[in-house]
Amino acid sequence: MKIGVPKEIKNNEFRVGMIPAVVRELTTRGHRVFIETKAGDAIDLSDEIYARAGATILPTAEEIFAEADMIVKVKEPQPQEIKRLKPGQTLFTYLHLAPDPEQTKGLLNAGVIGIAYETVTDARGGLPLLAPMSEVAGRMSIQAGAHCLEMEAGGRGQLLGGVPGVPAARVVVLGGGVVGTNAARMAMGLEAYVTVLDVSLPRLYELDLQFGAMLNTIYSTIDTIEEHVLAADLVVGAVLVPGAAAPRLITENMVRQMKKGSVLVDVAIDQGGCSETSHPTTHANPTYKLHDVVHYCVANMPGAVARTSTFALNNATLPFVVALAENGPEGAMAQNPHLRAGLNVYKGTLTYKAVADAQKLPFRRAEEVLGLSY
Repeated sequence: MKIGVPKEIKNNEFRVGMIPAVVRELTTRGHRVFIETKAGDAIDLSDEIYARAGATILPTAEEIFAEADMIVKVKEPQPQEIKRLKPGQTLFTYLHLAPDPEQTKGLLNAGVIGIAYETVTDARGGLPLLAPMSEVAGRMSIQAGAHCLEMEAGGRGQLLGGVPGVPAARVVVLGGGVVGTNAARMAMGLEAYVTVLDVSLPRLYELDLQFGAMLNTIYSTIDTIEEHVLAADLVVGAVLVPGAAAPRLITENMVRQMKKGSVLVDVAIDQGGCSETSHPTTHANPTYKLHDVVHYCVANMPGAVARTSTFALNNATLPFVVALAENGPEGAMAQNPHLRAGLNVYKGTLTYKAVADAQKLPFRRAEEVLGLSY
């Protein structure tokens, strides 16, 4: 198979879809890998390093898209990239289609096989390709939130962990999954007063066993969300419905009543955000202030630590990339139901129910379009 890796072009996105070690794994198996020149320069992965791993370096993105049977990226394709896709070409990347009808329409019209990292599953019911970036984003949410609480960033002028004689900041995390757990862990490490809300009692029990009295666990209802959000200095939105638009748990009226200079870090923004007042921002201009609350809503938070994020992501994607290359997309998805769960669009047909529900579009099951009998 011929596999192409273009340079990411989203604002301040420095990650790259494939590291040299993955290139070597593929080329050793007889596949050809094409890397756009300088795709990894920003994170010290030079063209020379890729060439030594067996990649062919091409000068433009147009040549990458034209040459490859499969495109491996990090972020969802931008409009100019969608125009370069070919019918039947496989696209393996984060898609986050639910809140993005324009991208959905573009991929359907392009006739590609779109497999989304964020909906690939594992035997334990987890999301193995989302988890590494969720770990990064969860940890970064506290770094970002702590900075936003500083005066020069528009915040309350509050130190997250306080000092002797002065209380620590109240950190409220909505969602106890991978993002929320990592956010809570970092906040507790900085000696903040941390509360996690979730609708899963088993998950709250697990968090209680893991962190003990250091962490407050609260069952999530409209009442408890309102109570804790209004009392918080820093709120982290860490909710996730796999492949679907994030639920809007924080109303604009709640934000109006939050403390002056408090901070909302909406990690769920790449799925539409969990606050009515959230809209996507970039690393170039990461925050805005609304109702005296600082909002940090960067849609690609892990891009700020692009080298760590790239290596963590590639550790997870490697076996799936190899499977797709060795067996072709249809063969790989027929053999592996967890990879099949990642199929969002197939040659003009929408194949993921949560996206269809969010956009009120028809869809067909992956098994049906792949011609599988089960």
